[in-house]
Amino acid sequence: MLISRYSKPEFDPYGDTSPEATDARWPAPTATGPLSASVSLPGSKSLTNRELVLSALAEHPSVLRSPLHSRDSDLMVAALRQLGTTIEEVPGDGEFGPDLWITPGELLGSTTIDCGLAGTVMRFLPPVAALALGPTTFDGDAHARLRPMKTTISSLRALGADINDDGRGALPFTVHGTGGLPGGEVTIDASTSSQFVSGLLLAAPRFERGLHLRHAGERLPSMPHIEMTIAALARRGVTVGSPAVGEWIVEPGPIDGAEIDIEPDLSNAAPFLAAALVAGGSVTVTGWPEATTQVGADLADLLPMFGATVIRRGDRLTVTAGERLRGVRLDLSTGGELAPALVALAALADSPSTITGIGHIRHHETDRLAALAAEINGLGGAVTELPDGLQIDPRPLHGGPWRTYEDHRMAMAGALIGLAAPGVEIENIGTTAKTLPQFADLWQTLASGAPS
Repeated sequence: MLISRYSKPEFDPYGDTSPEATDARWPAPTATGPLSASVSLPGSKSLTNRELVLSALAEHPSVLRSPLHSRDSDLMVAALRQLGTTIEEVPGDGEFGPDLWITPGELLGSTTIDCGLAGTVMRFLPPVAALALGPTTFDGDAHARLRPMKTTISSLRALGADINDDGRGALPFTVHGTGGLPGGEVTIDASTSSQFVSGLLLAAPRFERGLHLRHAGERLPSMPHIEMTIAALARRGVTVGSPAVGEWIVEPGPIDGAEIDIEPDLSNAAPFLAAALVAGGSVTVTGWPEATTQVGADLADLLPMFGATVIRRGDRLTVTAGERLRGVRLDLSTGGELAPALVALAALADSPSTITGIGHIRHHETDRLAALAAEINGLGGAVTELPDGLQIDPRPLHGGPWRTYEDHRMAMAGALIGLAAPGVEIENIGTTAKTLPQFADLWQTLASGAPS
């Protein structure tokens, strides 16, 4: 069975959080037998939004092929258009929507940016707004106002930006752009998100003195995302030096326009590949890149720890269930965004699991550690919060409501558990539109492919 789709989902494509939407629960389908499916997924959110920012700051136009079309990427496109960038949809070969032609323009503020719940928008665009002429106000969803932004605000002030946040260190705030930013040296604590580093690096070539950035926190999570940013800059002729761990130097200079092929989102592949271990059988994800900086690539090494067999043939990665679904002891510090799917998998295993190195995901769309523990325990599980992770002691799970907390990965984790536990009802499945608007349709097709 081949699963791929480019169509408008029946649910609200932007994760409507009104009471009417959140009260409507989506019955997660239950697998009735082993799976045999091939899944095609749209482009990476992380890559799409990085390339959109670089295209807006480049010297010449760029083309993004097979970009993601989702709430997060639409928010980024809308924001860059408001700041003066021309972004046009053009026909392409991708099955999930048009390509994007981006023409840089003079950066102008005097606007308000809706960040939604997109960390990449709220952390990547303030440095761009500091380069614009005029004030730019940033705000977003109610949950977005709870996400940490103090590091972005304080670092830009240290680099010469004028920002008014009324002392909140959070949304909403206003960047009073003057058409340029001095730049130079700055030390930050990026322990809660690598996006603080990436946001500065992306705009750094346009700073008058470039950037010499040091991280001084206890740990730096999600290093692959910083490596992704550095690789994206390199494709556009910008070299990022790193004389020591947690230190980066970017000289001022031009950013090249480019034609970029966006890889499928490998983090969104996590629930689909994990489904093979839950229901049995095998699931293949097509378009798997030969080499990538996406953390989802780690699934090829992580899922065998749970008992899966993983085979790579060309651009197809296939996961096949083993005889048992094992518990794991896992440090996931480099790939925290995979945690919801892997924790859900661990809740269905035949032995306990401990997953650590993920304390920083308390600061994602929601406190994911608390949310995962609450929802799995609500279905009869036994999950204990640790300072830096979760202890999962598998128990028989039953149906019931699954809250998503406006978090796309929480919705996907609930769907994964629903494959094995009949009667799981997911609140606001539309929140998956943040990175995968087609999720509900793709998942329904995946589950229905299980023979009766």
